[in-house]
Amino acid sequence: MKIIAMIPARYGASRFPGKLMQDLGGKTVIIRTYQAAKATGLFDEVYVVTDSEVIFQEIELNGGKAIMSIREHECGSDRIAEAVEHMDVDIVVNVQGDEPFTSKEDLEQVLGVFEGQDADKIDLASLMFKIYDWKEISDPNCVKVIVDKENFALYFSRSPVPYPRDKNAPMQYYKHKGIYAFRKQAILDFYRLPMRSLEAAEKIECIRYLEYGKNIKMEISNTQGIAIDTPEDLIRANKVLKEGNIDPR
Repeated sequence: MKIIAMIPARYGASRFPGKLMQDLGGKTVIIRTYQAAKATGLFDEVYVVTDSEVIFQEIELNGGKAIMSIREHECGSDRIAEAVEHMDVDIVVNVQGDEPFTSKEDLEQVLGVFEGQDADKIDLASLMFKIYDWKEISDPNCVKVIVDKENFALYFSRSPVPYPRDKNAPMQYYKHKGIYAFRKQAILDFYRLPMRSLEAAEKIECIRYLEYGKNIKMEISNTQGIAIDTPEDLIRANKVLKEGNIDPR
């Protein structure tokens, strides 16, 4: 089974433009992410796929492999689908470009579902972790996921789901962690299918898979990581790196 990692990387970002080219302990964020994915040894190839000449050159100059998008894309999955359409691969892992501390443990976990007992009915897999702080649960920048008894995703939302009408009912909330492992056909199907109203309203791309009947297997991660979404996140990431709490690869 051929497995590759794709790191979608656009220069523009509404909350933090140019974040992937920011300095993180002497290297850019995107280089940190690329090198972390390579260092796991889990992939036959690792690529950065981008719409930015700046990011493309940054990867190439640092000995990495980059692919330039031909068309404009609404989301990372579309960008990846264009890149892999004519590649001979079985499983494609989407590693978020703004998560430079993505761990080998997480990547092994998301790949492991394709060797488990549910493998034949899984179109893609992703991760979630437990959250408890109501401020985070109610934050629209925090994407929540609800699952069935077998941990297949039922829905993703920026709103608190489920809504705690009964304050005494026991409920565990989960935050979606943006690492995906796709069967190649699943991501090509995604690329060819139009966006529907739920995805358009929430601006969460994995909802499209659910709207078209794809099965998303969720695994519980024990690592939260640091996503670089804001300048404050970058400050925190640099602090963590400097203190040596995370392996910088």
